[in-house]
Amino acid sequence: MNLEKKFDCVQLTDVGRVREHNEDAIGTNMEAGLVVLADGMGGYNAGEVASGIAVKTVLELVTEACAREDRADLEPETGLMRQSIVLRDAISRANKVIHQTAKSQPQCEGMGTTIVAALFYDDRVSVAHVGDSRLYRVRENQLEQITMDHSLLQELVDRGFYSPEEAQQSTNKNYVTRALGVEAAVQVDVVEHPASPEDVYLLCSDGLSDMVDDEDIHLTISTFGANLDTAGKQLIQLSNDHGGKDNISLILTHVLESFPAKQGLISKLLSIFR
Repeated sequence: MNLEKKFDCVQLTDVGRVREHNEDAIGTNMEAGLVVLADGMGGYNAGEVASGIAVKTVLELVTEACAREDRADLEPETGLMRQSIVLRDAISRANKVIHQTAKSQPQCEGMGTTIVAALFYDDRVSVAHVGDSRLYRVRENQLEQITMDHSLLQELVDRGFYSPEEAQQSTNKNYVTRALGVEAAVQVDVVEHPASPEDVYLLCSDGLSDMVDDEDIHLTISTFGANLDTAGKQLIQLSNDHGGKDNISLILTHVLESFPAKQGLISKLLSIFR
């Protein structure tokens, strides 16, 4: 099922004001309803190698899986849609590739990457992430952070040492507790939500979320949401105006209309007897 006309999507990346090169990677396949963003880390160019592997692997594996089967069956052990399982497993595979590359190539030793990805299917969105790259949703003029950072700071918030407001002002935001490539296996957090027309989804690296607070992110999307390209450029400009201490990457996706899955004959017959 080609979903390209169901969405308006813009992807932008910027090196920022401090870094010499860009270690972020972004990619989309809107025919499959897939958007992916990764924020690499490591010495020399190793961070961009890790993020590039992550995005390429997830795009390839998820696209292949979507082409093979067009079903929304539930996995009995997890209760997750098959699309969520595909997304989770693709990220797990990317982790193995990055980890093996880091072990086999000395110049890539110690590299890793965060990742956040969203897969739209049958009026739902599956969101998977590792690290502190984020996904936000704007619905009915309300901004909500859908992902929770895998970071030391978030753990301190969860334990009550910081309030969310204090955490936003903290200067110690960059220690992640989970990333692709660090270990041979990684836990991928996956959630599913209904997706509705007029929803706007923002995937971003911490180069944006560390520099621009949620209120300004919300105000920018609300003000310029009719033109996603302008909204994205304004968000990058805000981040640079606030210091641009890291690479800044984002993907904005606007749901234009409902996108129910087409039922095959067998699925239709089965639904009659459920």
